[in-house]
Amino acid sequence: MGISVSKEKLKKPPLELHYLGDRVLRKPTKRIAKVDDGVRELAHKMLQTMYSEDGIGLAAPQVGVHKQILVVDTDPEEAANQPLVLINPKIIRNSKDVACGQEGCLSIPGVFLDVIRPAAIEVSYKDENGRPQKLKADDLLARVIQHEMDHLNGVMFVDRVDNAIALAQELQKGGFSATDVKKVA
Repeated sequence: MGISVSKEKLKKPPLELHYLGDRVLRKPTKRIAKVDDGVRELAHKMLQTMYSEDGIGLAAPQVGVHKQILVVDTDPEEAANQPLVLINPKIIRNSKDVACGQEGCLSIPGVFLDVIRPAAIEVSYKDENGRPQKLKADDLLARVIQHEMDHLNGVMFVDRVDNAIALAQELQKGGFSATDVKKVA
């Protein structure tokens, strides 16, 4: 069934994005105890905001909400493609194979850098109706889910970039500070 939302760009998205350097992006999120109309409304507004900003994924901390919820649509141009809403997502399996791919982030506009992540994952989560789900994902979908799940733990993709020179150059070009990067092991 899924949440029904138009994929049009709104001049004024319903939620405000936060950007690298904002402390709100570094706070770990809380699990959602009950999936109710408020959670579904949040998911709906997150999707509208994501589409309006030309994104393919958005996590609640990016709009200043400290809840474990993210939305994903890897094919926003395709009206028939249903977006995913993942509530309390948890990776239950990672592939041993890794893939390097370019990532960007709505919270760091204009910055695109290579990140190495597991090539495939299996994730458990609740859908927008509160039903438990499992999903196997690879390629772009796996990358987007992992990227958005990082946000739920206060981690941003730039924290995972190995090439320090490229990172510094891209951040400077985008008007961001390298001091806002928190390297993860």
